[in-house]
Amino acid sequence: MTAEGQDIVFTGATRVLAGLLESRTGQILSENRIWRIETALKPILRAHGFPDLEALVAKLLSRSEHPLTTEVVNALLNNESSFFRDLQIFQMISRELLPRIRASRPDRVVRIWCAGCSTGQEAYSLAMQFRKDAEQWQGWRISILGTDISTAAIARAQSGIFSQIDVQRGLPISDLLKWFEPVGDDWKISDELRQMVDFRQDNLFDPHVPGGYFDLILCRNVLLYFSLEMRQKVFDRLAQHSRPGGYLLLGAGETVIGQTNDFISSREFRGSYERRNSFGEDVAAPIRRAR
Repeated sequence: MTAEGQDIVFTGATRVLAGLLESRTGQILSENRIWRIETALKPILRAHGFPDLEALVAKLLSRSEHPLTTEVVNALLNNESSFFRDLQIFQMISRELLPRIRASRPDRVVRIWCAGCSTGQEAYSLAMQFRKDAEQWQGWRISILGTDISTAAIARAQSGIFSQIDVQRGLPISDLLKWFEPVGDDWKISDELRQMVDFRQDNLFDPHVPGGYFDLILCRNVLLYFSLEMRQKVFDRLAQHSRPGGYLLLGAGETVIGQTNDFISSREFRGSYERRNSFGEDVAAPIRRAR
């Protein structure tokens, strides 16, 4: 946070905008993060000719559902993402979680859900990993779903177009040259990878897109901005779509402890969580004992 940001306090306008973000997305903008409001909304103020936040709020309040509302909410959301973010996580997925999932799925179908996928780098990173290990997955149907509440983030993910800065963050040069082609100053991901991922706009508190169960759910660095009550609601939704014995990955600063009884820390794979069965047991344990 900037020095100027430390002196910012909630005004009438910032309170309205923070309330709008929370009501639409569940994200809470704490007082030490309110400096983001003016910074994030400056482009909207300039584009629409508003002199300040108060004028923008007055416009939003003039109608119960103003077209600017979605634009404002999208701008206030934190869409931080990068390719292969936390590389050790992707190594664990490739070397440990996916082999375990593969051994448990005689129907040769793997379903993965990136919940809160932002602009798509995480989902595309998984697609790249599957293509690198293509020989192991011959004859399998791989389904990767990416959802996010931000319509702007999902539009970017669907386009598959990333800036030079985006591809420099976490993406090996070999992957860049193999899976991307230059488009002006940007880079476009290959159709082969784009076809592996289905991106949809959706709300974690009332998801409509996910159907059935997923073997692996990634919901990383999403819950940090929610209240305990909201986090519990999200865990309920994730549990509803997690296959018994399926895996859940959260961000480094997130945990299920004290927030849900549907997932427990994995005994084998550090940093991952396993879905309990209906009796609250570790359903993966019998599989491990039988091996």
